[in-house]
Amino acid sequence: MTLEEAVTLLKKAVKWSEVKNQKHIDLSICIAEDRPTFQKALIVANLEVEKGTLTQEELKVRLGLD
Repeated sequence: MTLEEAVTLLKKAVKWSEVKNQKHIDLSICIAEDRPTFQKALIVANLEVEKGTLTQEELKVRLGLD
């Protein structure tokens, strides 16, 4: 899975938080059978941050969490 594929998939799991004006990734809204794929996408995205491909802030912006 590429970073682009991971970001596209993870955007589907972004939802508004109960905390005012905050969003987060919520895997509980994913179909159970798809959850491992979403977990893999999280791993891919976080590994790219660790490698320095992008910053945590850049990832948040790409996911719509800003």
